Amino acid sequence: MTSASTAHSASADQPQPDAGSATTGSTDRTDSGVPAMVRRRLATVETRLDSRSWLATAVVVAIAAILRFANLSHPPGKIFDEIYYARDAWALVDKGVEWNYKDGGPSYVVHPPLGKWLIGLGEWAFGYSDAEHGISVPGQLFTTAPEFGWRFSAALIGTLSVLLLIRIGRRLFGSTVLGCAAGLLLAVDGYHLVLSRTALLDIFLLFFVLAAFGALVLDRDATRRRWARALEAGLDPTLRGRAGRPPGGWRNWPWWRLATGVLLGCAFAVKWSALFFVPVFALLMLLWDVGARRSAGVPRPWRATMLDGFPWMVLAGVLMAVTYVVSWSGWLLSNEGYYRLAERYPQAGLSDTPIIGPLWNLVQYHQAALGFHSQLDDPHKYQSWPWQWLLLGRPVAFHWVQPQGGCGAAAGCAEEILLLGTPLLWWSFLPALVALVWLGLARRDWRAGAILLTVAAGLLPWFWFALDGRTMFFFYAAPAVPFLVLAVVYVLGAIASPAGMSGTLPVDGADAEASRDRRMIGTVIAGAYVALVVICFAYFYPIFVGLNIPYAEWSARMWLGNRWI
Repeated sequence: MTSASTAHSASADQPQPDAGSATTGSTDRTDSGVPAMVRRRLATVETRLDSRSWLATAVVVAIAAILRFANLSHPPGKIFDEIYYARDAWALVDKGVEWNYKDGGPSYVVHPPLGKWLIGLGEWAFGYSDAEHGISVPGQLFTTAPEFGWRFSAALIGTLSVLLLIRIGRRLFGSTVLGCAAGLLLAVDGYHLVLSRTALLDIFLLFFVLAAFGALVLDRDATRRRWARALEAGLDPTLRGRAGRPPGGWRNWPWWRLATGVLLGCAFAVKWSALFFVPVFALLMLLWDVGARRSAGVPRPWRATMLDGFPWMVLAGVLMAVTYVVSWSGWLLSNEGYYRLAERYPQAGLSDTPIIGPLWNLVQYHQAALGFHSQLDDPHKYQSWPWQWLLLGRPVAFHWVQPQGGCGAAAGCAEEILLLGTPLLWWSFLPALVALVWLGLARRDWRAGAILLTVAAGLLPWFWFALDGRTMFFFYAAPAVPFLVLAVVYVLGAIASPAGMSGTLPVDGADAEASRDRRMIGTVIAGAYVALVVICFAYFYPIFVGLNIPYAEWSARMWLGNRWI
């Protein structure tokens, strides 16, 4: 298990003396002839199987799974927007397109189908019931309460997102402790928990964006390992053309980069807001490619990146687009979908020409949906603005009833599911981002920049839409949440690290003793913070899962008064 103090060691992408001169002038060489400085710059986290690391990961993931699956069928019936997505999901399984069972025709929907397909898989496996429309279908694998069926996929994806964040955090920080801390903080975040226990689309969007980022980090590491192996094999990076590049062949293709494109396509196929992350991920690809070539000693790294790396970026973009179109296969292969056939919508300018016609009609459908989104300005009780989100200014009530008894209180009972982040964690996000900017600049650390850019992609575009008065909700912030947690963990790692140490130089005598003291104090502070977040989560847990509690206890948890009611 890697210690937390190494999580903020000198970054391989920090400005260093020119790598080309180091290649020719450094005497600190390894047995392979590659300068040690170059090897450090191209170093990545050890990828061998670490049983202790995976054991710690399994414990945190098990905690997340228990929290998400326990009593998942409660509350009964469809809550909040489940009334739309659970029905559309079953229609996709049943007919291949979203369907209005009341009117007997296709539904007009404004979100892509992948998230609903995933919800539908749970309904197919565990059963679906809709008394209003006379639908009651047993599960193909198990028959359970219908609520479990339409919430199952969200709970599974929410649990897997915790697993992803642990492994991404470990790879970013080089520390199993910090990786598991990130996963635990996400597991006990009430916002993430509520989305993981509800059949909405946002948890799927969060998952695919996070998975795409993880694939991008793996692509960065694979690129650097490829350069390191090539240099050890005797490659001279100063040569022109193919002679100065690592060997090609399909085995050396940037498979993780292509996977990033596919996963971004999946995110886009859940909600269009995934597009906000595309330019950021493309920029990270570009900067990390340039950094790897500079570290390897390539004389003109920008030019080499545009010649060698940019075509792969374009291919990743093509795969993203193809993945998105494939997610509409149910609509494309059916004649029942909304806007699918020109003969049914003569005023829409559609076409029934083979192959080209369906694609053209899909474009027209998208234009209509985009028009709907651009005019979405109707007031709503639970709407909020982006500048309120990190402050928990207006959470969303997914479920609220006042049961008659059952909580042991004569003064009345309350049962609520409130989309609210764990307050202590969420109120740490803004200070952590400020600290991250400072630490990133001071340490010139690529990890700080990557986290800040992804947070910006998840939040800043909504400030632009707020200028038009668009109706927005707290759950729009979902894709940014894992990266906000990473920001907090980065700062915790800095607190737990000895001040002024890079993790690469030995320290002796009094300095070593002082460093150990600072490390111990920092570790205690970081551990105490995580413990307090867990305690805060436990206090608010009843209003995350809809437990029946005395009204007075519910009221005591409304810390911001009417803003949370």
